[in-house]
Amino acid sequence: MAGQMKDKDAYQRLNYLYQAAHCVLSQNPENVELARFYCFTQKTIARRLVLRQDPSVKRTLCKKCCSLLVPGVTASTRQRRKSRKARFTVVRCLSCEQSKTLLNDPDHCLWVDRPEAQQKQPGPGPSAKKQQPKDKKPAESASSKPRAAQSRGST
Repeated sequence: MAGQMKDKDAYQRLNYLYQAAHCVLSQNPENVELARFYCFTQKTIARRLVLRQDPSVKRTLCKKCCSLLVPGVTASTRQRRKSRKARFTVVRCLSCEQSKTLLNDPDHCLWVDRPEAQQKQPGPGPSAKKQQPKDKKPAESASSKPRAAQSRGST
C-alpha cells in the first residue's frame, strides 16, 4: 500500500501547510504574513522535491508573493468578458497587486481531470503484452490465406 504513492509524506506535509494557511486567515485575517510563510514553505518543498500540485491549489496562491488568495481577505475578484462567449475571472492579490486571469468555461476540462492523464497501474507484467501480438499474428495470417485462395480461385 505504501509503495503505491510516491512521496506520500511530502504530499501530506504540503496539505498540512495549505490547511494551516487557511486556518490562520480564517481565525485572524490580519495574520497574512504567517499564512504567506506557510504558503512559501509549501511552494519551496514542492519545488525541492519536484512534486506537482493540484491546479486548484496553485490557483489560490499568488505566484509573486506566495500569499494565499482568499476573496475579500487577501484578494479581490472580478468577472470579465472578452468576447461574447469567453468569460474570465480576474483575481488580484491585495499585497503585491499581481493578477491572475482564469477561464470560466463550464465545458473546459483540465488535463489533470482527463482519463488519458491518469497514470496506468502496472499490469500482470511484460509477458502478457508479448502474448497479445502473438495471438493476433496467427489469426491475421489465417484469415489472409483464405482470402488469397478465394481471389485466386475466382480468376
